Amino acid sequence: MLALISLSIIVLLISALCSGSEAALFSISEIKVKARAEEGSSSALALQKIQSDISRPIAAIVILNNIANISGSMFIGKMAAVQLGTLEGIFSGFFTFAVIICAEIIPKTIGEKHSDPVAFWIAKPVLLLTSIFGILLVVVDLFTRKFTQNDGSTGTLSDENEIRMMANMGRTQGIINHNESILISKVLEMDDVTASSIMTPRVMMTCLDKNLKLGEVKEEVMNFPHSRIVIIDSEPDNVVGIAFKHELLVAMVNEEYEKTLENFSRHVKFVPEQATADNLLRFFQASRIHLAIVTDQYSGVAGIVTLEDVLEVMTGDIVDETDIEANLKKAALEKKESRDSKKRFDETESISNVIS
Repeated sequence: MLALISLSIIVLLISALCSGSEAALFSISEIKVKARAEEGSSSALALQKIQSDISRPIAAIVILNNIANISGSMFIGKMAAVQLGTLEGIFSGFFTFAVIICAEIIPKTIGEKHSDPVAFWIAKPVLLLTSIFGILLVVVDLFTRKFTQNDGSTGTLSDENEIRMMANMGRTQGIINHNESILISKVLEMDDVTASSIMTPRVMMTCLDKNLKLGEVKEEVMNFPHSRIVIIDSEPDNVVGIAFKHELLVAMVNEEYEKTLENFSRHVKFVPEQATADNLLRFFQASRIHLAIVTDQYSGVAGIVTLEDVLEVMTGDIVDETDIEANLKKAALEKKESRDSKKRFDETESISNVIS
């Protein structure tokens, strides 16, 4: 009787290990494995080798599981028939139930839920098992190659919606905080946001003519709320450069009032309205500038965009002590709508007067 119980426990343990290992190998993230492998973990390196051709290790686990279940059941059945007699049927029912619960459902649940520790723990034994069943796996591979061959897709890449969902799940589970989750979502939106949607529009631009003398614009410069001033030639479509406010203030201290603003003008970059926020960020980093002129489809000036505008796509509005309005674009749109409404009202009133 002791031999029957011992053999039953051994079969259940082997089957449970195989089921849990299979679930863990399918559940472990390749990203986590790669990160651990870069740290020099031997278990992670073994897991990387397994994931590079996972069909063979899984086949080895399935073979061992079936050997344990089939051969074990045969021996257990014979021993039960000899030792239990008429009670063999009852024992077989209990054993089948134990296999389903203890060797399948529970181990697979544990393997999937705790895939990280389980997968790293069984990585080396699974590689050894794959080597032991090497010849048999070659035969199995010949029959299953058509169904298991790699089609070129990794199966682990996620689209933006899946990454957002993962970020939200990480936030709800406490893995990442609320602000990090929002930041991830905002970063993924950067390629959908264009310069035209974040720029300060032309109607809100403050420009100074290049031919003006510093003494003539002394008050405007001193009261200007930003660090860079757009320099134009007669009209806003003719942008010739930008001037730094601090350089103009230094020139005022040195009483260089007779110099024109053209003397302080620096080179300015131009970007199209369709430029996306992620490309603008790389553009600002590469060019080492913080402001660019946005042009429309007719090469006219549509507005200005700054590095701060791009960063606000990720962080939300950044308002400092000198900002009069938090969102200049919104203010410009409201101003335009107000003008349009007044114009429609005036037109309606004129028509009414004519009719009357």
